[in-house]
Amino acid sequence: MNKDLELITSRLISLFKRQSRTRYWLMIANDTYDQTYNVFFNSQRVNERLKSVPLHKLTNYDLVDLERLLKQLRQTIKLTIEFVGFTGERWPTSQKLIQRKRVPLE
Repeated sequence: MNKDLELITSRLISLFKRQSRTRYWLMIANDTYDQTYNVFFNSQRVNERLKSVPLHKLTNYDLVDLERLLKQLRQTIKLTIEFVGFTGERWPTSQKLIQRKRVPLE
C-alpha cells in the first residue's frame, strides 16, 4: 500500500501546476467489472475543457485498504476527492456513505 501511495503522490506532484483560475481535484472510480479502483487527476481552467489524467490503478479491491490509503493521502495532499461508482456503499470504519447520488459519469 505504501508503494501505491508513493506512486500516486509522485505522479500528482508532477502534474500539479498551481495555475491561477484552475480547479484541481482527484477522482476515484470504482471499476466493479475489473475489481479495481482507478485514481484520476482532474484539472480544469476557466472556460476550458476538463483534463483528466489517470494516475494509478489499485488492484487490491478492498474498501478497508482504500480507506487507509485515502487517510494517508489526505494528510499529504489537500485536494478535493470525488468518488464515482460508490453509490450506496459505506466506509467500513465510520459507516458514512461514500457517494450519495449517482453522477452523470455512471
